[in-house]
Amino acid sequence: MATINEADKKILGELETTAERLVKARAAISSVIFGQDEVIELALTAILGGGHALLVGAPGLAKTRLAITLGTVLGLNERRVQFTPDLMPADILGAEVLEESADGQRMFRFIKGPIFCQLLMADEINRASPRTQSALLQAMQEHHITVAGQRYDLPQPFHVLATQNPIEQEGTYPLPEAQLDRFLLEIDVPYPDLESERRMLFVTTGDHDTEAPTLLTTDELQAAQHLVRLIPVGESVADAILKLVRSARPGPEADAYVNENISWGPGPRASQSLMLGVRARALLDGRLAPSVDDVIALAHPVLRHRMAITFAARADGKTLDGVIDHLIGSIG
Repeated sequence: MATINEADKKILGELETTAERLVKARAAISSVIFGQDEVIELALTAILGGGHALLVGAPGLAKTRLAITLGTVLGLNERRVQFTPDLMPADILGAEVLEESADGQRMFRFIKGPIFCQLLMADEINRASPRTQSALLQAMQEHHITVAGQRYDLPQPFHVLATQNPIEQEGTYPLPEAQLDRFLLEIDVPYPDLESERRMLFVTTGDHDTEAPTLLTTDELQAAQHLVRLIPVGESVADAILKLVRSARPGPEADAYVNENISWGPGPRASQSLMLGVRARALLDGRLAPSVDDVIALAHPVLRHRMAITFAARADGKTLDGVIDHLIGSIG
Protein backbone atom coordinates (compact mmCIF):
# COMPACT_ATOMS: atom_id res chain seq x y z
CA MET A 1 0.00 0.00 0.00
CA ALA A 2 1.41 3.38 -1.03
CA THR A 3 2.20 5.86 1.72
CA ILE A 4 2.02 9.64 1.54
CA ASN A 5 5.28 11.40 2.41
CA GLU A 6 5.53 14.76 4.16
CA ALA A 7 5.98 16.70 0.91
CA ASP A 8 2.81 15.19 -0.55
CA LYS A 9 0.90 15.90 2.65
CA LYS A 10 2.00 19.53 2.47
CA ILE A 11 0.84 19.84 -1.15
CA LEU A 12 -2.50 18.20 -0.30
CA GLY A 13 -3.00 20.64 2.54
CA GLU A 14 -2.19 23.58 0.28
CA LEU A 15 -4.60 22.25 -2.35
CA GLU A 16 -7.44 22.04 0.16
CA THR A 17 -6.75 25.51 1.59
CA THR A 18 -6.43 27.11 -1.84
CA ALA A 19 -9.60 25.39 -3.10
CA GLU A 20 -11.54 26.81 -0.13
CA ARG A 21 -10.29 30.33 -0.87
CA LEU A 22 -11.18 29.99 -4.53
CA VAL A 23 -14.72 28.87 -3.67
CA LYS A 24 -15.14 32.08 -1.64
CA ALA A 25 -13.58 34.14 -4.43
CA ARG A 26 -15.93 32.70 -7.04
CA ALA A 27 -18.93 33.32 -4.78
CA ALA A 28 -17.84 36.93 -4.22
CA ILE A 29 -17.55 37.55 -7.97
CA SER A 30 -20.95 35.92 -8.56
CA SER A 31 -22.49 38.33 -6.05
CA VAL A 32 -21.59 41.17 -8.42
CA ILE A 33 -21.75 39.50 -11.85
CA PHE A 34 -25.17 37.87 -12.18
CA GLY A 35 -26.01 34.86 -14.33
CA GLN A 36 -22.50 34.31 -15.68
CA ASP A 37 -21.23 31.44 -13.53
CA GLU A 38 -19.55 29.62 -16.43
CA VAL A 39 -17.89 32.83 -17.64
CA ILE A 40 -16.57 33.50 -14.12
CA GLU A 41 -15.24 29.95 -13.87
CA LEU A 42 -13.46 30.23 -17.22
CA ALA A 43 -11.97 33.62 -16.37
CA LEU A 44 -10.64 32.26 -13.08
CA THR A 45 -9.33 29.21 -14.92
CA ALA A 46 -7.37 31.43 -17.32
CA ILE A 47 -5.84 33.46 -14.50
CA LEU A 48 -5.00 30.42 -12.38
CA GLY A 49 -3.37 28.90 -15.45
CA GLY A 50 -1.19 32.00 -15.68
CA GLY A 51 -2.72 33.08 -19.00
CA HIS A 52 -4.88 35.66 -20.68
CA ALA A 53 -8.53 35.55 -21.75
CA LEU A 54 -10.52 37.04 -24.63
CA LEU A 55 -14.12 37.85 -23.67
CA VAL A 56 -16.52 37.90 -26.64
CA GLY A 57 -20.07 39.17 -26.16
CA ALA A 58 -22.60 41.85 -26.93
CA PRO A 59 -22.38 45.26 -25.19
CA GLY A 60 -23.74 45.55 -21.67
CA LEU A 61 -22.98 42.01 -20.50
CA ALA A 62 -20.65 43.12 -17.68
CA LYS A 63 -17.39 42.16 -19.40
CA THR A 64 -15.60 45.25 -18.12
CA ARG A 65 -17.17 44.91 -14.68
CA LEU A 66 -16.02 41.29 -14.56
CA ALA A 67 -12.41 42.34 -15.13
CA ILE A 68 -12.62 45.04 -12.45
CA THR A 69 -14.23 42.62 -9.98
CA LEU A 70 -11.62 39.94 -10.69
CA GLY A 71 -8.88 42.45 -9.97
CA THR A 72 -10.50 43.45 -6.68
CA VAL A 73 -11.21 39.92 -5.43
CA LEU A 74 -7.81 38.53 -6.44
CA GLY A 75 -5.88 41.50 -5.07
CA LEU A 76 -4.51 42.58 -8.44
CA ASN A 77 -3.60 46.09 -9.54
CA GLU A 78 -6.06 46.62 -12.41
CA ARG A 79 -6.08 49.18 -15.22
CA ARG A 80 -8.33 49.66 -18.22
CA VAL A 81 -7.50 50.83 -21.74
CA GLN A 82 -10.25 51.68 -24.20
CA PHE A 83 -8.96 50.63 -27.61
CA THR A 84 -9.82 53.08 -30.40
CA PRO A 85 -8.54 53.52 -33.98
CA ASP A 86 -6.34 56.48 -32.95
CA LEU A 87 -4.70 54.63 -30.03
CA MET A 88 -0.91 54.38 -30.45
CA PRO A 89 1.51 51.81 -28.97
CA ALA A 90 3.04 54.48 -26.72
CA ASP A 91 -0.40 55.09 -25.19
CA ILE A 92 -0.21 51.53 -23.81
CA LEU A 93 3.49 50.90 -23.26
CA GLY A 94 4.68 54.37 -22.29
CA ALA A 95 7.23 56.66 -23.89
CA GLU A 96 10.53 58.43 -23.34
CA VAL A 97 10.40 62.16 -22.76
CA LEU A 98 13.29 64.62 -22.93
CA GLU A 99 13.86 66.46 -19.67
CA GLU A 100 16.25 69.25 -18.79
CA SER A 101 17.72 69.39 -15.30
CA ALA A 102 18.39 72.53 -13.27
CA ASP A 103 22.02 72.59 -14.43
CA GLY A 104 21.01 72.45 -18.09
CA GLN A 105 21.69 68.76 -18.73
CA ARG A 106 19.23 66.95 -20.94
CA MET A 107 18.28 63.33 -20.58
CA PHE A 108 15.51 60.94 -21.53
CA ARG A 109 13.15 59.58 -18.87
CA PHE A 110 10.77 56.69 -19.48
CA ILE A 111 7.19 57.29 -18.37
CA LYS A 112 5.40 53.99 -17.86
CA GLY A 113 2.10 53.38 -19.61
CA PRO A 114 -1.00 51.62 -18.28
CA ILE A 115 0.40 48.22 -19.26
CA PHE A 116 2.45 48.34 -16.06
CA CYS A 117 -0.20 46.66 -13.95
CA GLN A 118 -1.12 43.13 -12.93
CA LEU A 119 -4.47 42.93 -14.73
CA LEU A 120 -4.92 44.90 -17.95
CA MET A 121 -8.45 45.34 -19.27
CA ALA A 122 -8.11 45.78 -23.05
CA ASP A 123 -11.60 46.99 -23.94
CA GLU A 124 -12.71 46.34 -27.54
CA ILE A 125 -9.22 45.32 -28.54
CA ASN A 126 -10.16 44.83 -32.19
CA ARG A 127 -10.91 48.55 -32.61
CA ALA A 128 -7.23 49.49 -32.48
CA SER A 129 -4.91 49.27 -35.48
CA PRO A 130 -2.70 46.19 -35.98
CA ARG A 131 0.31 48.28 -34.99
CA THR A 132 -1.23 49.01 -31.60
CA GLN A 133 -2.49 45.46 -31.14
CA SER A 134 1.02 44.15 -31.73
CA ALA A 135 2.29 46.26 -28.83
CA LEU A 136 0.73 43.65 -26.54
CA LEU A 137 2.39 40.62 -28.16
CA GLN A 138 5.72 40.75 -26.35
CA ALA A 139 4.08 41.68 -23.06
CA MET A 140 1.57 38.82 -23.20
CA GLN A 141 4.16 36.21 -24.05
CA GLU A 142 7.32 37.35 -22.27
CA HIS A 143 5.95 39.63 -19.53
CA HIS A 144 8.27 42.48 -20.44
CA ILE A 145 8.42 45.21 -23.08
CA THR A 146 11.22 46.86 -25.02
CA VAL A 147 11.24 50.63 -25.62
CA ALA A 148 14.17 52.35 -27.36
CA GLY A 149 16.22 49.18 -26.92
CA GLN A 150 15.69 49.10 -23.16
CA ARG A 151 13.91 46.21 -21.45
CA TYR A 152 11.24 46.96 -18.84
CA ASP A 153 9.82 44.10 -16.78
CA LEU A 154 6.10 44.09 -16.02
CA PRO A 155 4.65 43.51 -12.54
CA GLN A 156 4.00 39.90 -11.63
CA PRO A 157 1.62 38.29 -12.14
CA PHE A 158 0.55 39.91 -15.42
CA HIS A 159 -2.72 39.09 -17.16
CA VAL A 160 -4.69 40.57 -20.03
CA LEU A 161 -8.46 40.36 -20.20
CA ALA A 162 -9.50 41.65 -23.61
CA THR A 163 -13.03 42.15 -24.92
CA GLN A 164 -14.56 41.97 -28.37
CA ASN A 165 -18.01 42.94 -29.59
CA PRO A 166 -19.10 40.28 -32.13
CA ILE A 167 -21.99 42.39 -33.44
CA GLU A 168 -20.43 45.63 -34.67
CA GLN A 169 -17.55 44.90 -37.06
CA GLU A 170 -17.42 48.18 -39.01
CA GLY A 171 -14.14 49.99 -38.48
CA THR A 172 -12.51 47.07 -36.65
CA TYR A 173 -9.24 45.24 -37.18
CA PRO A 174 -9.62 41.48 -36.59
CA LEU A 175 -6.89 40.11 -34.36
CA PRO A 176 -4.25 38.13 -36.29
CA GLU A 177 -3.84 34.44 -35.51
CA ALA A 178 -0.49 35.02 -33.81
CA GLN A 179 -2.09 37.31 -31.25
CA LEU A 180 -5.19 35.17 -30.78
CA ASP A 181 -2.93 32.24 -29.94
CA ARG A 182 -1.57 34.22 -26.98
CA PHE A 183 -4.94 33.99 -25.24
CA LEU A 184 -5.29 30.88 -23.09
CA LEU A 185 -9.08 30.92 -23.52
CA GLU A 186 -11.69 32.61 -25.69
CA ILE A 187 -14.77 33.01 -23.52
CA ASP A 188 -18.21 33.56 -25.01
CA VAL A 189 -20.32 35.81 -22.78
CA PRO A 190 -24.04 34.99 -23.28
CA TYR A 191 -27.13 36.92 -22.22
CA PRO A 192 -28.20 36.24 -18.59
CA ASP A 193 -31.25 34.11 -17.81
CA LEU A 194 -34.54 35.67 -16.71
CA GLU A 195 -34.05 35.35 -12.95
CA SER A 196 -30.48 36.68 -13.09
CA GLU A 197 -31.56 39.67 -15.16
CA ARG A 198 -34.46 40.32 -12.76
CA ARG A 199 -32.05 40.34 -9.82
CA MET A 200 -29.64 42.55 -11.75
CA LEU A 201 -32.45 44.96 -12.55
CA PHE A 202 -33.14 45.75 -8.89
CA VAL A 203 -29.58 45.60 -7.54
CA THR A 204 -27.93 47.82 -10.17
CA THR A 205 -30.63 50.51 -10.14
CA GLY A 206 -30.85 50.80 -6.37
CA ASP A 207 -29.29 53.34 -4.06
CA HIS A 208 -26.26 51.20 -3.19
CA ASP A 209 -24.02 49.41 -5.66
CA THR A 210 -22.68 45.97 -4.77
CA GLU A 211 -18.91 45.68 -4.47
CA ALA A 212 -16.87 42.51 -3.98
CA PRO A 213 -14.26 42.30 -1.20
CA THR A 214 -10.57 41.52 -1.64
CA LEU A 215 -10.11 37.86 -0.69
CA LEU A 216 -6.62 37.02 -1.97
CA THR A 217 -3.27 38.75 -2.02
CA THR A 218 -0.89 38.79 -4.95
CA ASP A 219 1.39 36.33 -3.15
CA GLU A 220 -1.52 33.95 -2.50
CA LEU A 221 -2.59 34.10 -6.14
CA GLN A 222 0.93 33.37 -7.34
CA ALA A 223 1.14 30.48 -4.89
CA ALA A 224 -2.12 29.12 -6.34
CA GLN A 225 -0.75 29.48 -9.88
CA HIS A 226 2.35 27.55 -8.84
CA LEU A 227 0.17 24.91 -7.20
CA VAL A 228 -1.77 24.43 -10.44
CA ARG A 229 1.41 23.28 -12.14
CA LEU A 230 2.00 20.69 -9.41
CA ILE A 231 -1.36 18.97 -9.88
CA PRO A 232 -0.74 15.52 -11.40
CA VAL A 233 -2.30 14.69 -14.77
CA GLY A 234 -3.08 11.09 -15.64
CA GLU A 235 -2.05 9.46 -18.89
CA SER A 236 -5.69 9.16 -20.01
CA VAL A 237 -6.16 12.93 -19.69
CA ALA A 238 -2.90 13.71 -21.48
CA ASP A 239 -3.83 11.28 -24.26
CA ALA A 240 -7.27 12.93 -24.59
CA ILE A 241 -5.65 16.38 -24.91
CA LEU A 242 -3.23 15.23 -27.59
CA LYS A 243 -5.89 13.29 -29.47
CA LEU A 244 -8.28 16.24 -29.50
CA VAL A 245 -5.74 18.85 -30.60
CA ARG A 246 -4.00 16.69 -33.19
CA SER A 247 -7.32 15.51 -34.65
CA ALA A 248 -8.18 19.15 -35.43
CA ARG A 249 -5.27 19.57 -37.86
CA PRO A 250 -5.89 18.97 -41.56
CA GLY A 251 -3.22 17.10 -43.50
CA PRO A 252 -2.24 13.72 -44.95
CA GLU A 253 -2.86 11.92 -41.64
CA ALA A 254 -6.25 13.56 -40.98
CA ASP A 255 -9.56 11.93 -41.86
CA ALA A 256 -11.83 13.13 -44.65
CA TYR A 257 -14.13 15.10 -42.31
CA VAL A 258 -11.26 17.20 -40.97
CA ASN A 259 -9.74 17.90 -44.39
CA GLU A 260 -13.13 18.89 -45.80
CA ASN A 261 -14.17 21.17 -42.95
CA ILE A 262 -11.05 22.62 -41.30
CA SER A 263 -8.80 25.02 -43.18
CA TRP A 264 -6.14 25.33 -40.46
CA GLY A 265 -5.87 23.77 -37.02
CA PRO A 266 -4.44 24.48 -33.56
CA GLY A 267 -0.73 24.39 -32.78
CA PRO A 268 1.08 22.96 -29.74
CA ARG A 269 0.10 25.99 -27.64
CA ALA A 270 -3.45 24.61 -27.67
CA SER A 271 -2.23 21.44 -25.97
CA GLN A 272 -0.34 23.49 -23.39
CA SER A 273 -3.41 25.64 -22.75
CA LEU A 274 -5.59 22.57 -22.26
CA MET A 275 -3.07 21.03 -19.87
CA LEU A 276 -2.96 24.18 -17.72
CA GLY A 277 -6.70 24.69 -18.04
CA VAL A 278 -7.73 21.24 -16.85
CA ARG A 279 -5.41 21.52 -13.87
CA ALA A 280 -6.81 24.95 -12.93
CA ARG A 281 -10.39 23.73 -13.37
CA ALA A 282 -9.71 20.77 -11.08
CA LEU A 283 -8.33 23.09 -8.41
CA LEU A 284 -11.38 25.36 -8.71
CA ASP A 285 -13.58 22.32 -8.08
CA GLY A 286 -11.44 21.16 -5.16
CA ARG A 287 -10.26 18.01 -6.95
CA LEU A 288 -6.76 16.59 -6.70
CA ALA A 289 -6.48 15.67 -10.39
CA PRO A 290 -8.24 16.61 -13.64
CA SER A 291 -10.37 14.23 -15.70
CA VAL A 292 -11.32 13.79 -19.35
CA ASP A 293 -14.51 15.71 -18.54
CA ASP A 294 -12.33 18.78 -17.91
CA VAL A 295 -10.82 18.39 -21.37
CA ILE A 296 -14.30 18.26 -22.90
CA ALA A 297 -15.46 21.29 -20.89
CA LEU A 298 -12.50 23.40 -22.05
CA ALA A 299 -12.35 22.19 -25.66
CA HIS A 300 -14.43 25.06 -27.06
CA PRO A 301 -12.73 27.99 -25.26
CA VAL A 302 -9.27 26.58 -26.02
CA LEU A 303 -9.80 25.63 -29.68
CA ARG A 304 -12.34 28.22 -30.86
CA HIS A 305 -9.77 30.95 -31.60
CA ARG A 306 -7.04 28.59 -32.77
CA MET A 307 -8.66 27.04 -35.84
CA ALA A 308 -10.91 27.94 -38.76
CA ILE A 309 -13.38 26.08 -40.94
CA THR A 310 -13.31 26.06 -44.73
CA PHE A 311 -15.48 28.18 -47.00
CA ALA A 312 -17.24 25.02 -48.19
CA ALA A 313 -18.12 24.11 -44.59
CA ARG A 314 -19.57 27.57 -43.97
CA ALA A 315 -21.55 27.32 -47.22
CA ASP A 316 -23.01 24.03 -45.98
CA GLY A 317 -24.21 25.76 -42.81
CA LYS A 318 -21.60 24.23 -40.50
CA THR A 319 -20.20 26.22 -37.60
CA LEU A 320 -16.88 26.12 -35.82
CA ASP A 321 -18.56 25.05 -32.57
CA GLY A 322 -20.31 22.22 -34.44
CA VAL A 323 -16.99 21.01 -35.86
CA ILE A 324 -15.42 21.10 -32.39
CA ASP A 325 -18.37 19.10 -31.05
CA HIS A 326 -17.64 16.47 -33.72
CA LEU A 327 -13.99 16.32 -32.62
CA ILE A 328 -15.01 16.02 -28.97
CA GLY A 329 -16.97 12.92 -29.88
CA SER A 330 -13.72 11.10 -30.58
CA ILE A 331 -12.57 11.46 -26.97
CA GLY A 332 -15.93 11.51 -25.16
